[in-house]
Amino acid sequence: MSIKDGRDYLLLVWKEPNTKRRYVVGELSKNGQFEFLYGYEVQDAIKVGFELLIAFPEIEKTYKNDNLFPVFASRLPDPKRRGIEAILSKYNLSEYDAYELLKRSGAKLPIDNLEFVDPILDSESGKIERKFFVAGTGFSLGCEGENCDKATEVRLNEEVRLIPDPANKYDCYAIKILNSKGELIGYMPRYYSEGVSKRIVSEAKITCRVIEVNKDSNCLECIKLELNIEK
Repeated sequence: MSIKDGRDYLLLVWKEPNTKRRYVVGELSKNGQFEFLYGYEVQDAIKVGFELLIAFPEIEKTYKNDNLFPVFASRLPDPKRRGIEAILSKYNLSEYDAYELLKRSGAKLPIDNLEFVDPILDSESGKIERKFFVAGTGFSLGCEGENCDKATEVRLNEEVRLIPDPANKYDCYAIKILNSKGELIGYMPRYYSEGVSKRIVSEAKITCRVIEVNKDSNCLECIKLELNIEK
């Protein structure tokens, strides 16, 4: 859980539709009251097409509300909808909690390129667990267009290796992800790379395994991993 100074944090990430690069554009936090503000890479994102949300038109303002902002709550399934119990079970929730559902599901919609991410903070201690899709798989796996027959093999439950790539020109905290044969299958998402890199340096116990392989999906979300970090 990403808590700092009593506040629980989520990052708002925007995916540029052409390059598919993800930018962290804002931060939602909770400590009794909810707060949202822009920051991180929002200026870079604006340069390549990101538009400020209609509900939050001022880039320098910190927005506050006693309840989860409606613009974010509307991204979640209605608590009264049929089959909501199955949805909650999928995310290991025993009851409907909008903020927790936002955190665990990411609240992605087909109509835009936004999602929420549970960050890895420097202050976070104890056991850390995150689930995420490998970045850069379309290039790293060697797929030919949409043909994955000749792609690098990735097996369910396979443990993968995390290798820092400090010479990477896009991210000095970049981390390569290798399969059990030592073959590159992709990279750690940029919003996790710094936190994981620092824990690699501190020699924390880190394990990472494949929990989903779906090559019938698009190449951006075909391999899902579960990351566990212990001090």
